[in-house]
Amino acid sequence: MPHTLKNTDLEIHLDLPSQGYSFSRFDWSGKITKVRFQGNDVSTIERTDNVNEHHFGKGFYNEFGIDKGLGFDEASVGDWFHKIGVGLLKKDDDQYVFNKKYELDPLEFKVISGDDSIIMETESRLVNGFGYYLKKTISLLKDHFKISYELKNIGDKPIITNEYNHNFVSINNNLIGKEYILKFPFKLVKDNFDDLVNTEQKVEIGNNEFTFNDIIEDQFFFSNLTGNELVNALWELLNLKSKIKISETGDFNTNKINIWGWRHVISPELFKHISIASGDSDEWTRTFNFERI
Repeated sequence: MPHTLKNTDLEIHLDLPSQGYSFSRFDWSGKITKVRFQGNDVSTIERTDNVNEHHFGKGFYNEFGIDKGLGFDEASVGDWFHKIGVGLLKKDDDQYVFNKKYELDPLEFKVISGDDSIIMETESRLVNGFGYYLKKTISLLKDHFKISYELKNIGDKPIITNEYNHNFVSINNNLIGKEYILKFPFKLVKDNFDDLVNTEQKVEIGNNEFTFNDIIEDQFFFSNLTGNELVNALWELLNLKSKIKISETGDFNTNKINIWGWRHVISPELFKHISIASGDSDEWTRTFNFERI
């Protein structure tokens, strides 16, 4: 059975590692499939076009190494490499594709659950000098929840990768349009973005916020919003119709923030850079707040 963390304000639904999503992209530890705030749905799914839901994202899934799996370059075609939080993937050519279906050998997890928190931990095998221990704790508080990460390098080679939470967000299933405002704590300079996909011209970029002049139909995507500058890891999403605000705050600075969205979903993504020498570890948190406006 899926696990639920619940209080008077928040309800968090999680699939355990062996449940639900079983694809080779998103982290299997703590798959947050759905969140409700005071009876309002504040999350959604990646796609609504009748695909296999267990192959795509939903809720507040996260991913390690969207650009390349750990040890991918060192592996020969036919050998295994790490996808942190998933397991070992088999390399079938020289180009890594994050949303490709790879043959996988999944990790085994230890799960410790309580009324207001759940802990999942795993230790990988050593492959080509790479190995890691991962612990994730999801804690429920009154009007927010926190995801705490611990990643330790138990291999001989350094771990250099990144991690982000995809955040498949929607408030009461309202389509992405004029009711939404997405804010950041820094000035947006679109000339500094790496990618700017706005085919319908329905996404408007202000001084520090994104707004929408009509209901979105086509996918949109903006990458590297900071222009490689380090900024506070924070976003805020307001829905003027439901009068609800959601925010994510990382306890780290970031120089990479992306936004992806579609008709039914918006996904602000705060990337955490990871560089861990052999024997060392890194810890960080992401806190998600929910409030009325």
